[in-house]
Amino acid sequence: MTVTHDGLEVSWLGYATTRIEAPDGTVVYTDPGRYGTLDGTWAEQYGDASHPSGEAYDARDGDLVVVTHDHHYDDDGVERVASEDATVVVYEGVSAENVADGGRDVVEPESLPYDVRRIGYGDDLTVAGVDVRAVPAYNHADGPNVRDGEPLHPEGLGCGFVLTVDGVPCFWTGDSDVLEGHADLDVSLFVPSIAQNYTMDRHGAADLAEDLEPDLVVPIHYNTFPELEADSKAFAGDVASRGIPVVLDERFR
Repeated sequence: MTVTHDGLEVSWLGYATTRIEAPDGTVVYTDPGRYGTLDGTWAEQYGDASHPSGEAYDARDGDLVVVTHDHHYDDDGVERVASEDATVVVYEGVSAENVADGGRDVVEPESLPYDVRRIGYGDDLTVAGVDVRAVPAYNHADGPNVRDGEPLHPEGLGCGFVLTVDGVPCFWTGDSDVLEGHADLDVSLFVPSIAQNYTMDRHGAADLAEDLEPDLVVPIHYNTFPELEADSKAFAGDVASRGIPVVLDERFR
């Protein structure tokens, strides 16, 4: 399913992967891959759910690919979406060594055959005509996403992105609770996580949507596996009741 918003074509491909295409053909991807979402194995691993993942995806048409943090870095996923002359913008803290410590083998982003650029909180870049800004993304130390006294996503681990594509500011939250400053962003397309664990849940995301007053909300990063279950229809109803347009992209590709 593809959603059209203010000239952009927006598709959720699974987990944290969103494809955004501008009217001039510029293509942007967020956090491609992981959990079988792009290699065609998700259904074998996790069964039937509303998560939009189907056959193997290998478009290699992305002009810009952004990566928020270690947990979402998948070198195979990047190579499935990036064109030969793509630019890959990676949060400054992403490290192949850190990913390996978590049990996955990946190459360092700079080893990929693309123009790789690092970005930190508050940094701005312009790539392929897209304005890119990294914004903080983390879990509160006194919130629900804490294990053994430590946030699952501590401050500095990753970021979110505001991507202004053809003049349309799109906010992908990354793996984050709702943070001070999020509500001050200028957002037309709001792409939040609504998972019940690890990030803001559907209630926090709905409250943030009300504060942001975007022109459209398209939730992602839910129902990939049991720990990420979310009642997306309840979320959509909640957001719509606040007068904010919302679309669920849940059908298989």
